[in-house]
Amino acid sequence: MVTVYDVAQACGLSIASVSRALNGQPGVSQRTAERICLIADQLGYQRNEVARSLVAKSTQTIALFVPDITNPFFPELVKGVQSVADERDLLLLLLDAPRSAVALSARLAALRRKQVDGILLVASDIDADTEELVAGTPAVLLDRGRSGRHASVGVDQEAAGFAATRHLIDAGHTRIGHIAGPQGLAVSELRRAGWERALREAGLPVGDHLVAVGDFEEEGGHRAGAELLQREPGITAVFAANDLSAIGFLACCSVRGIPVPEQMSVIGLDGIGLSRYTTPMLTTIAQPIRELGVAAGRLLLRQLDGDGQALDVVLPTTLVEGASVSRRGGA
Repeated sequence: MVTVYDVAQACGLSIASVSRALNGQPGVSQRTAERICLIADQLGYQRNEVARSLVAKSTQTIALFVPDITNPFFPELVKGVQSVADERDLLLLLLDAPRSAVALSARLAALRRKQVDGILLVASDIDADTEELVAGTPAVLLDRGRSGRHASVGVDQEAAGFAATRHLIDAGHTRIGHIAGPQGLAVSELRRAGWERALREAGLPVGDHLVAVGDFEEEGGHRAGAELLQREPGITAVFAANDLSAIGFLACCSVRGIPVPEQMSVIGLDGIGLSRYTTPMLTTIAQPIRELGVAAGRLLLRQLDGDGQALDVVLPTTLVEGASVSRRGGA
């Protein structure tokens, strides 16, 4: 195993000078430091990253919390963050966010003890507590709307819900149900607000009787869809708050013998890859998922480089027309 002593001998320099150069400490000219690092690499010297971290007060590690690692929305998001981490040779830790503020606080404390450099958090059902929990740590929030205290990245969730519902209205539907996301989650509330605004502006019926609450998962979409159909059998279209809920509702319609889109039009929101392979192909309002991860990663790097300004980045959504929406009457 090659040691600092071996590198010092090969360079003809003192161990102290070589150690300073390899650990990025002052006291060695840039030209000499570059020469030392080149010789060390040629000899196969493995630097002590723990020691370097203590000196630099940086572990070159960032953490990404997601509320559900089984949701296919998040792998694409992770790829975006990872691409930015790779640019800086940072280690990315992926964690499933706890569903209680106490548990999340404990996990964040553990990361601080490990001297993680920065944190990215995706929206969860403990949004109200997050601002305080990440205080004092470089952090970027995703899919939470505008923060004010921390940098944030996302789309205009209310506008996305409006666009989804407006697409159904433009197709001639006048009784449009909504499968909502989890209660208390800002993303869910904003998407529902968009649904409500579109209906009100069109002078169409709106109210709790047209809403069933899901959980952003297929099973929840299936269950909420069945509840909605039983309560409001006259609806001809449904805006599901995310693609997984929409996929669950498609299955519910299939079980009940309701053809989509001939008798029921369905639109989702997210644009996950799985939505392209449903039968029929799901119409959805797509978020730029990977780009959201890239933008969040870059905002975090700006903080790590000393730019503490809390910026809000809002990216556009896109209507992806599948085959799950038809004009009222099948035209």
